[in-house]
Amino acid sequence: MADFEATPTHDSPAAEELKKALKAFKKRLKLTRLDHESRLGYGPMSSGSNSALVAIPPPNQFPKPVWDELVRQGKLKYLGQGLYELGDVA
Repeated sequence: MADFEATPTHDSPAAEELKKALKAFKKRLKLTRLDHESRLGYGPMSSGSNSALVAIPPPNQFPKPVWDELVRQGKLKYLGQGLYELGDVA
């Protein structure tokens, strides 16, 4: 008996892959923001500063069709030049 759930369609990425990609994107964005905030220019005695960073290149572990599908679903926004930001739904 064939297992049809294990074979993804060629039209769009599997829902599980999209979920993993979005999770990886959020984690990368969080780490990039933390790295940006911890730079030497803020000073340990200052009140600190939140990063204004909102867009990053997506993790390269997932192919472009995954990111295109997340943009289509409204979970990410494509800003051009390979940069994405979180969408309104995410």
